[in-house]
Amino acid sequence: MGLLEFNKLPINTLVGADWKTFNAITKGRGIDAAYKGKYRLTKAVCRMLSTLSPLQDKRYEKLLAGKPLEHDPVFILGHWRSGTTFVHNVFSCDKHFGYNTTYQTVFPHLMMWGQPFFKKNMSWLMPDKRPTDNMELAVDLPQEEEFALANMMPYTYYNFWFLPKHQQEYADKYLLFDGISGEELKVFEETFTKLIRISLWNTHGTQFLSKNPPHTGRVKELVKMFPNAKFIYLMRNPYTVFESTRSFFTNTIQPLKLQDITPAELEQNILSVYAKLYHKYEADKASIPAGNLIEVKFEDFEADAMGMTEHIYDALSIPGFAEAHAVIERYVGGKKGYKKNKYKYDDRTVQLVQDNWGFALEQWNYEL
Repeated sequence: MGLLEFNKLPINTLVGADWKTFNAITKGRGIDAAYKGKYRLTKAVCRMLSTLSPLQDKRYEKLLAGKPLEHDPVFILGHWRSGTTFVHNVFSCDKHFGYNTTYQTVFPHLMMWGQPFFKKNMSWLMPDKRPTDNMELAVDLPQEEEFALANMMPYTYYNFWFLPKHQQEYADKYLLFDGISGEELKVFEETFTKLIRISLWNTHGTQFLSKNPPHTGRVKELVKMFPNAKFIYLMRNPYTVFESTRSFFTNTIQPLKLQDITPAELEQNILSVYAKLYHKYEADKASIPAGNLIEVKFEDFEADAMGMTEHIYDALSIPGFAEAHAVIERYVGGKKGYKKNKYKYDDRTVQLVQDNWGFALEQWNYEL
């Protein structure tokens, strides 16, 4: 158990941003009075750590810049709380995959220099379970890369964790790429490619394994960047996704936010963003070449993780399942008996989901 409670952190994850990104994200944005102290402390630590960024930049330019990727990535897509973390952890057992780590999400500029020291201190301080669902947390475990991207550039959806009053703005521009400028898109492409190279170097993988719900709205751009990328799209009962997302966002935003947002506003944003993400994915998935996309119900994967994993490998022509079978089986076996959160759907929840996400219920054949 770490020394600090997740919901009482005196700083937020922007401590790991480079100085230019920190200023670009917060420039012109109001910081609510209750979070001025957290903002100032985060800013001070960020300013201090940013002085170390050039050390990594030099190593990156020497070792990795311009190095071609051996394989296009495998992307695990789906709305938050659709089972993407479990699937990510299962596939990451295959050692040919490389991935973004939890440490890297917070300190992407302290990967190729200073990592042992900073990682040891982060491990000492952080909790060993996610507060929202009891999934394990550790500095070297696979993690979604959007938090890392948020510390590497100002053009990400996850700015909303810090500035929730602008969540819809960030969703339209940086989740769906609606209205994003050509220059911003170029920065996204270059930054994401840099993150992939460093992730593969760090985890000794040859193919990047991505688990990042925001990528669900960026399929067309990802295919342009990586024409032979593979995509695993997860669907899950929308009633469960709504309840779980509301709980996850409500808890996760507490130590990160620099602005207040009411529960009603957060709930409405969840309902809106889910619909936008669903329709954007449905519109853009046709750009994925035949044989490079598989859509899976998480309930099916959860019921037979080994069988479904092998099926996905076969369907997407991903090599290496036979070699990784034993370690995947060991991981899946170790998860038996894991106690998930249980949700009871009250009448209000049922009505909200049916009124706002009825299209998903109908297309995926989910019933209450």
